[in-house]
Amino acid sequence: MTGKRSILHGIPILLKDNIATLAGEGMNTTAGSHALLGSIVRNEATVAAKLRKAGAIILGKTNLSEWSQARGNIPIGWSGRGGQTTNPYFPGANPCGSSSGSGVAMAIGLAAGSLGTETDGSITCPSSFNNVVGIKPTVGLTSRAGVGPIARSVTDAAIILTAIAGRDGRDNFTSNAPDPALDYTRFLDPQSLKGKRIGVPRKFFMDTTLDIVHPSIKIEFEKALGRVKELGGVIVDPADLPSAEEILTSREVFTNKIQFKVALNAYIASLDHVPTNVTSVADIIRFNDAHKELEETEGHEDQSGLILCEATLGYNSTYHEALRQNYLIGRDRGIDAALKGNNLDALLLPSDGHTTRPAAMAGYPIVTVPLGFHPRDTKPLPETQAPYETLYPAPGIPFGLSFIGTAYTEPSLIGFAYAYEQYTNTRLERRAYKEAIPTIQLKDVITDVESGHSVIFQG
Repeated sequence: MTGKRSILHGIPILLKDNIATLAGEGMNTTAGSHALLGSIVRNEATVAAKLRKAGAIILGKTNLSEWSQARGNIPIGWSGRGGQTTNPYFPGANPCGSSSGSGVAMAIGLAAGSLGTETDGSITCPSSFNNVVGIKPTVGLTSRAGVGPIARSVTDAAIILTAIAGRDGRDNFTSNAPDPALDYTRFLDPQSLKGKRIGVPRKFFMDTTLDIVHPSIKIEFEKALGRVKELGGVIVDPADLPSAEEILTSREVFTNKIQFKVALNAYIASLDHVPTNVTSVADIIRFNDAHKELEETEGHEDQSGLILCEATLGYNSTYHEALRQNYLIGRDRGIDAALKGNNLDALLLPSDGHTTRPAAMAGYPIVTVPLGFHPRDTKPLPETQAPYETLYPAPGIPFGLSFIGTAYTEPSLIGFAYAYEQYTNTRLERRAYKEAIPTIQLKDVITDVESGHSVIFQG
């Protein structure tokens, strides 16, 4: 193919290190674990192939919370392969996860865009904590559940979503995706909020018995409601989720662990080569114990998440009933009930705490934009920081605002987020701290794919 393929032609994009790429491209796909180092995939991820088809340059992989935070009680943003990712707005602060590296990379300008993945919060939270934009799509809009863009603007995120969205014959979850796929840049209208009814499920994040959202975030959120009104939006407050209490006591974690084990075992079975010879979650647990110097360093010993995954029994009747209940609680008695009961176009919440869970249970979309920053006099916690701990809250670190809707309402949510972003320009108010912004040039560290040796270019 000759000529410019799309607006992404020649544009560098980074992928979270659980999105498969072919070995010939010179990048590993490891989910942050040494257990998959050097493994060879048979097929690259459809989203990666679509980006290449659009002319994008897959520049590299980003660090993540190992196994997308399924490993256990380890610091967010840490992996055995990548070490600890930290927030670029305060030294040693929490970057959130599990798509930590994708969020941080956007904050410090390592590429024009990135991809993350989200089951519950893994695109939304790192976008929020790093002052960037994230789109967690409807499950089934992109190939392999939950793959979505993280970028510095709603425009950039919409361009990337346009490239990766659509049906995939290898993924039956995409069978209900719009066909042909939409051009999401068509919905970038600064007047999008005018006359739209936006609901506030206030009980879910203001009631301290249900969730904990930092007071600084609550203050800025109230200001955001005023800005939406100034943009012509109609605020419906409260517009509570009938299932708010049920959501936080649901079996979402149970179903997630079953899905993780089934999907990971199937993925490993599909690989052409695994140098470590692991074949299952059980093997990974044993590998970690046998290679403590790589995978169980101080503060990173816990494998309780993997152990719980391994103990699950697959897609049996108990799983299907729990999944059915998740959908009822997240959709029928949750997001859809709030939207229909109040004649709403979208819900609006802070991106902090457990506010991603309703959409996670429902499989519904979230678009997150910058909202504000913690005050500079915020007391960093924990007060006494162990070498392996990250800080939260911390002075000056960002937080975001989330627009949530029912299935396949990305066009509306993108429009609302764009209108808010263009009106506020919050992202431009503060930059990452100086030492977090790299000064080295790519040409000085690039690797020769064919030889495998680092090449230093002269002149």
